[in-house]
Amino acid sequence: MAASSKPRVLIIGCTGYIGRFITNASIRLGYPTYLLVRPEVASDVYKAAMVIGFKSAGATLGSVTDEKKLVEALKLVDIVICSIAEKNLNDQVKLIQAIKQVGTIKRFLPSEFGMDPGLMDHAIAPGNKVFMDKMKIRRAIEAAQIPHTYVSANCFAGYFLSGIAQFGRFFPPRDTAVVYGEGNAKVIWVDENDVGTFVLKAAEDPRTLNTSVYIRPPKNILSLNEVLQLWEKKIGKTLEKQTLLEEEFMSMISNEKASLPERAALAHFYQIFYRGDLMFEIGPDGRDTGELYPDVSYTTVDAYLDRYL
Repeated sequence: MAASSKPRVLIIGCTGYIGRFITNASIRLGYPTYLLVRPEVASDVYKAAMVIGFKSAGATLGSVTDEKKLVEALKLVDIVICSIAEKNLNDQVKLIQAIKQVGTIKRFLPSEFGMDPGLMDHAIAPGNKVFMDKMKIRRAIEAAQIPHTYVSANCFAGYFLSGIAQFGRFFPPRDTAVVYGEGNAKVIWVDENDVGTFVLKAAEDPRTLNTSVYIRPPKNILSLNEVLQLWEKKIGKTLEKQTLLEEEFMSMISNEKASLPERAALAHFYQIFYRGDLMFEIGPDGRDTGELYPDVSYTTVDAYLDRYL
């Protein structure tokens, strides 16, 4: 498909963590890319955009709370991808209202990109709040009859794989490693650049309309034990393993001396590494990127870990 025939994409939240990777992918893949940029960060965005060759479209100064500017930006595009923080629930509701008002958006991807909130009604507090908020957004989207795609990207490599799931660490262990329970729960580790690629492909794919898309690179579905074994082979050393039992981990989550964000993050670790909530049979309303885009190359866990040698 020629670049001129590609749908026009508006990215809201381009300065956020995953938003930057989605923006880079949109430009790299040749989509006419528009950014809704708050005036106070515009200078930094423009500088970054020039580095990655931002020539296809442009940026609009404004925000989700500026209805006039938001509507102006929406009228320019076909697809809207939102990657603002989940805590900004009211801003996302305003965005949905504006999309409905404009009425010409062909696809909306709300700010999700983690575990599927539709499957997390059993999640424990305080980690469950983010899933409940995301479900409120989903209900608003569906009530407004906005064409949409929900993307579940599982575990961002920069958060989880960089430290091999050692909570609070972002470099792989060299001496000792904590193993959660038996360490055998399957985890899906995804490089953020690949998240961007799959998000853009799903955004215009007719097969993903009004569905949930699960980013599941086949070679990256590995347990914590399997990733640690890969790392040990690379460094030529066997790490000392410290088993953290489930009841010990639960006491960390309930520790009121810890901050609420830390306890919420621990709760998500619990769902992933003890409950194994990333692995399930995808239902008829979901699609697997491994099946949708088998020819797309991606960064494997094995290759990702090489950068730390």
